[in-house]
Amino acid sequence: MPYVNIKITREGATAEQKAELIKGVTDLLAKILRKNPATTVVTIDEIETDNWGIGGESVTVRRKR
Repeated sequence: MPYVNIKITREGATAEQKAELIKGVTDLLAKILRKNPATTVVTIDEIETDNWGIGGESVTVRRKR
C-alpha cells in the first residue's frame, strides 16, 4: 500500500488542483510501479509560510525581500 505525502505552502491551491495532484500521483504509481490505485494513499499537508524555513529563515521573510 503506497503512501505519498505532499507538502506545499498554504497559498491558495484550489480543491481542483489538489484533486489533480492526488489523481496524478496515484496514476503515476500505477503506471510506473504497477501499484494498485485502490490501495494508494495520498495526503496533502498545507504549511503556513511562517512555519516553512529555507536557509535559516522563513518562506514569509524570504518572499518579502
